[in-house]
Amino acid sequence: MGEKTDFLPSTAEYAPVPAERSRREKSRVFRRLAIFAGLSCFLFLSAQYWTPIPGLKEGCKHLFRAHKHGKHDKHDEQLCPQADVLTPETNQVVWEALGKNFGTEKFRLRAIDWLAGAVRVPTESYDNMDPVGVDPRWEAFGKFHEYLESAFPLVHSKLALSKHNTYGLLYQWQGTDSSLKPLLLMAHQDVVPVEPKTVDQWTHPPYSGHYDGERIWGRGSSDDKSGLIGTLSAVESLLEAGFQPTRTVLLSYGFDEEASGVQGAQSLAQHLLETLGKNSIAMIVDEGSGYQTIYGSVFATPGVAEKGYLDTRVEVATAGGHSSIPPRHTSIGILSRLLVEFEDHPYDVNLSRDHLFYSTLQCFAGYAKDVPSDLRKAIRRSTKSDKALRKLKDIIFQDAETLSLVGTTQAVDLIQGGVKSNALPEQAWALVNHRISILSSVEEAQKHDTELLKDLAESFNLTFTAFGQSVTDPKLPSKGTLTLTDAFGNQLQPAPQTPHSGDNTTPYQLLSGTIKATYNSHRSIEGTNNIAVTPGMMTGNTDTRYYWDLSEHIFRYNHHNTEGGLTSNGIHTVNENINVEAFVEMIRFFTTLILNADENSL
Repeated sequence: MGEKTDFLPSTAEYAPVPAERSRREKSRVFRRLAIFAGLSCFLFLSAQYWTPIPGLKEGCKHLFRAHKHGKHDKHDEQLCPQADVLTPETNQVVWEALGKNFGTEKFRLRAIDWLAGAVRVPTESYDNMDPVGVDPRWEAFGKFHEYLESAFPLVHSKLALSKHNTYGLLYQWQGTDSSLKPLLLMAHQDVVPVEPKTVDQWTHPPYSGHYDGERIWGRGSSDDKSGLIGTLSAVESLLEAGFQPTRTVLLSYGFDEEASGVQGAQSLAQHLLETLGKNSIAMIVDEGSGYQTIYGSVFATPGVAEKGYLDTRVEVATAGGHSSIPPRHTSIGILSRLLVEFEDHPYDVNLSRDHLFYSTLQCFAGYAKDVPSDLRKAIRRSTKSDKALRKLKDIIFQDAETLSLVGTTQAVDLIQGGVKSNALPEQAWALVNHRISILSSVEEAQKHDTELLKDLAESFNLTFTAFGQSVTDPKLPSKGTLTLTDAFGNQLQPAPQTPHSGDNTTPYQLLSGTIKATYNSHRSIEGTNNIAVTPGMMTGNTDTRYYWDLSEHIFRYNHHNTEGGLTSNGIHTVNENINVEAFVEMIRFFTTLILNADENSL
């Protein structure tokens, strides 16, 4: 009785009424019937001789299989509704013909040539590059454009191409019905630079585009020239098949995504806003997650949200002097104490029912066949029980990666101070990087940092200014200053969440159905339960940060197998590669998406 009072209402207002007692009695009856059925099945299945009753044996076996494996039930499926497999109808002939073509060795070799050729053109982007026209390193993108023109002749003869800030590419495949909002597919041309000291660690040279019979090797083969070449390959193939879209298709390719997209995606998005206006795009698909096996079942996790971003610069300034006559605390010592305060007080992380990750857990309970029984039980009960929700939190937050995904994170990444061993440091600073929870904000993160250091600032007698606001009285005497600022002026609020439940979810349903159709067709299988789709979330940020005003429906998803995580394909490190079979499936996905969007009322 005592345990129940922790999570059940206890006031007279919520006292059970006769009707509720009646339901309880019915529930007891059903439980007794279930127990009777289970015992009956046990006796029937364990007996050496028995007279068969039609359907009973298989029904009993199903009952025990479901119990043994923790199989989901209809209640679980209601927690995570699934779209049906969606294949083109009006465009069925084109889709089936291209599907057969994608399965041929001839097309496979063609796809290899397309992507390998793109990898062989180094298009590295660096932090803090000078503007286009000033920094000569941008000129590599001109050579990349020449390659695209030669590799995809129909795209460049049939689609309108405009360039923004010289190297941003915007292709427009005009549809026959201008009243329909366009479909926008994104990718980026640039790649993370290869550290020269690591070149000898690569199995194949980083810009060789080497094909070993299974994989294409080289920087950009996965991130993100596979997405760029995948979309262009799909469009080129559709043009060869004589397809003319009803809905306009836009292809937008920035050139500095790895350096926050300031010069590339920002100029492209600004052009689209000026020419098309706000909320003018039906749906946007950019690079992102894929699918993988989770708890024994295959899940696709298209990103429908992104965490926010803030780099807090913590700067301490004190009087200098000769180190032979030191004060009790130098600026470096004070800064060190402040940083310890950060690490001793991480952000509180809470799992609420309105958090996106909670929706993801519901899908795992509904469709993953190997979810541990205690986890499945906690997920099921947490929909109505706060106590169960707390237990669920305790279970999932044992994993550090999950903890980081849900809450706001902080990491001390940079530090600098002092100029000479015998001189007191007049200034010292550090940078604390935050990835902000999708249920929080930049302002809340700034407030947290300010409140965290307020008492220490007073104890060290520092004049404290945080994000432009005075925290302590600047007129009072002090021994130095403490200043918090946005280090690079690139703070970012958490992204608006793409609708994925309730009303206004047609694009999400279309994407989900397309994922299922692609997965099935690439493997020549049928059925609706081969892959489940659950809303996911990016741990980083993509070029879509500049496109929020263009559409409510933004998805970060590349249809590829992400088993083993990002580093399994060498993304941002040595030996980046992609499986050719996975790349061909990506082309199939983009083709199916274009055809489905063309005949859907988004």
